[in-house]
Amino acid sequence: MKKLGLIILIVFANAYSAQEKITLWPKGQMPNSKGLQLKTEEKDNRITQIKETELFAFFPPKEDRKPMSVIIIPGGGYYKLTYDLNGFQIAKWFNTLGISAFVLNYRLPTSPDLVQREIAPLQDVQMAIKYIRKNASEFGISPDQVGVIGTSAGGHLATSVSNISTDYTELKGDWEKIPTIPNFEILVSPVIDLGEFAHVGSRNSLLGENASPEKIKEYSMQNRVTEKTPPTLLIHAQNDKAVPAMNSMLYYQAMTKNKVKGALFIFPEGEHKIGIANRTELTDKWKILCSDWLKTLFSK
Repeated sequence: MKKLGLIILIVFANAYSAQEKITLWPKGQMPNSKGLQLKTEEKDNRITQIKETELFAFFPPKEDRKPMSVIIIPGGGYYKLTYDLNGFQIAKWFNTLGISAFVLNYRLPTSPDLVQREIAPLQDVQMAIKYIRKNASEFGISPDQVGVIGTSAGGHLATSVSNISTDYTELKGDWEKIPTIPNFEILVSPVIDLGEFAHVGSRNSLLGENASPEKIKEYSMQNRVTEKTPPTLLIHAQNDKAVPAMNSMLYYQAMTKNKVKGALFIFPEGEHKIGIANRTELTDKWKILCSDWLKTLFSK
């Protein structure tokens, strides 16, 4: 009986070690904060308010671990975080490919603690990239193969960190030397445009309901693409009524104009629900396309 108990304990310990919670910001160094003591609030597996930025690490076995890693940025219209459906579940799938995955629970721009709402999510994902690169050798991964994947509004944040070179983390010392631009990005049903084809809820949460035309243009990420934008894979559904496929098309058009490497796949079905489980076999093939695309990135 004691032997059985020991086996159960070992299995539990191994399962727990596959998921590690990391508090990103050093104590007292989280920027853009009023210093309010917030509580994390959650409803129906959606976080609506977060106490502090969190990063959850999912590692494949060391024997199968590749140099590549990815930061998963959940969606939720910038007012909630679908951390399980579009976070943990995707992380577990990446682990089956031998890729280490980090789920980022970032500060929402609707938080009452923020001084400047629209840069808080960007600060958090920039910090996540720096943290992973700084600790890459400890994790058994490469600091030069760190990507991001974002769904819905998380896709907007993924494109923001991929195109905005200004370092908003405000960290000093060795941290300053660590770049914040990822090595690649994967965008699933992404919010890109905040103008004509906007998901209005995401725009209002990020910029407020009375955003100026200038601010809307600035944060419509197809306008920020340059030749330095990292390789990008775009996945969308033609019948997505929440975030029109034109968002991905506008971004890909900008990529083509600036000679950014990448690919765009628009499936006839899938709505705004493309993920690990999909309603049609055709839409479900996005995972195969994604896996095959990743294999081409760092091959020589």
